[in-house]
Amino acid sequence: MFKTLEGFVSDFSSWVWDWPLLILLIGGGVFFLIYSRFTPFFYFKHAIQVLSGKYDDEKAPGQLNHFQALSSAIAATVGMGNISGVAIAIVAGGPGAVFWMWISALIGMATKFYTCSLAVMYRSEDDDGNLLSGPMYVITKGLGQQWKPLAIVFALAGLVGTLPAFTANQLTQTLVDVLDWDDDDKWYIGFALAGIASLVILGGIKRIGNVASKLVPFMVVLYFITVITILIIQVEKVPAMFTLIFSDAFSGNAVAGGVLGHLVKEGVKRAAFSNEAGIGTAPMMHGTAKTNEPIREGLVAMIGPAIDTLLVCTLTALAILSTGVWQSTNDNGISLTLEAFNTVLPYGLGDIVVIIMVSVFALSTLFSYSYYGTTCLGFLTKPKYGKYYNYIYILSIIIAAVVKIEFAINLIDSAFAIMAIPTVISALLLAPRVNKRAKIYFQKLENKSI
Repeated sequence: MFKTLEGFVSDFSSWVWDWPLLILLIGGGVFFLIYSRFTPFFYFKHAIQVLSGKYDDEKAPGQLNHFQALSSAIAATVGMGNISGVAIAIVAGGPGAVFWMWISALIGMATKFYTCSLAVMYRSEDDDGNLLSGPMYVITKGLGQQWKPLAIVFALAGLVGTLPAFTANQLTQTLVDVLDWDDDDKWYIGFALAGIASLVILGGIKRIGNVASKLVPFMVVLYFITVITILIIQVEKVPAMFTLIFSDAFSGNAVAGGVLGHLVKEGVKRAAFSNEAGIGTAPMMHGTAKTNEPIREGLVAMIGPAIDTLLVCTLTALAILSTGVWQSTNDNGISLTLEAFNTVLPYGLGDIVVIIMVSVFALSTLFSYSYYGTTCLGFLTKPKYGKYYNYIYILSIIIAAVVKIEFAINLIDSAFAIMAIPTVISALLLAPRVNKRAKIYFQKLENKSI
């Protein structure tokens, strides 16, 4: 029965991630770039200032300050998708897939600006006065109740897409590989991860935000230092790796069958999995920011894909490509990244570094993703019932630890695809309202009246 389910999920993932969806994601992002006249990109420095706390207002509505909101969103995105997902993209699509991840990230920054600005514009409140947000509230409050079926589709898919299947699976695989444990030990790891995650996620959004704001800077800096060390050791190979990425991006030579379309699709899929631009999860977190200025949070949200894909994913890709392990092994996912680290770093050090990084990245993702699921369940029922999703989430960590990586990838990819449709459609329809607010905000900023 499980094999039948695996086959169905695999077939559905391949079917749904075809050109119509890719055109919606990429085409939508290109539309946002052109429609905004690239204006948000000119205020990237201002976004950094907002992130630094210059414009924080503790009296503003919301649960998290700007830094906590971005940290929590990045905690959910800078995770296994950056360490394991990049390896999967290179194996499935060749080095050229990295180029299409970059393109998707740049386009995704514009998408994030619109979707996260809308998330603040159309927020709701629960019975305790806590703000709730996300594409489902954007749809029902921004487009009207007649569009609610589209919101329900997003929330239902969100219950699956925010499960920790991929993250728990790859963290477990890392521990098994490094510590030379048996597959039977995966159950014990799953129970341990579930216990650790429950300590944070049962504390609610504020505890998640506090933990994420401390973990994220540490994990990004540590990973940056580690991979830069690997690249310095192999500095003579780095220029050739960039050349390979660019040349393969349009030839598809490294892909089975040399099909360029497959390469593009794989790059876009993995970028969507990595930075989630257009998927609709980040707006749920950014919508809780303490601010009265939707455009301000939209600018902060743009920083996410830059850190996530342009920086962290690129570092991982260069580490894998420069060592050449992607051509000499049948490993995939985290096992491939682990082998790349061990090829260059002194014996045993690669294992230690990867296990620390994977643990921090994965746990930060496990903590943040639960909030997305509770928000979706709260929308489908009542906000006060959303917290019960946490128990499903904790149980799923144990199950995810032992399933096959292919099933985990296909399951999340399928749900993400369904979530993207309502998210992008609603953002496209409401884009004029964002532009109107943006024009006012940027004029006030130029006049120094804010």
